[in-house]
Amino acid sequence: MLFFAVSAAFAQTMIAKQVADWERAKAYTKEYLDAMPEEGYALKPTPEIRSFAGQMDHIADVNFAFIAGASGKKSPFEGSAEKMTDQSKAAVSKVVMDSYDFAIATIKSMSEADLAKDVKVFGMDMKAGSALEKAFEHQTHHRGQSTVYIRLKGATPPNEKLF
Repeated sequence: MLFFAVSAAFAQTMIAKQVADWERAKAYTKEYLDAMPEEGYALKPTPEIRSFAGQMDHIADVNFAFIAGASGKKSPFEGSAEKMTDQSKAAVSKVVMDSYDFAIATIKSMSEADLAKDVKVFGMDMKAGSALEKAFEHQTHHRGQSTVYIRLKGATPPNEKLF
């Protein structure tokens, strides 16, 4: 009985930690979206890589997909943000922030038992808690890549936000 009480308290703590991390990541990503001037959204440092807008859209697409896969909840976004016709600062910022809102609300709705459930995300078998961790790692990676885009446009990226 004590094991289950400790396990439940730990899982709730893990959910609270995930929510806090995703809220911090949302605020940090918003700072990146705001730092890039409107005309920089189309910037592609080289022809074979995504534009800044495409990079941010990719974060949104994968946030929606990973969180939906981890939770079993249907993504509220249909299609691909990277294929949206409107790649303006306002449109990209909206879909990216919506993806973080979906992540945060979904994680808040999860229980300790949900973290241990077996799920399949992008064809890979894993625990739901691991899928949430991979989703967080993914958005961190791509946001970090966008620092170079902001600097190439002559703007200053946000300061580190580890806490």
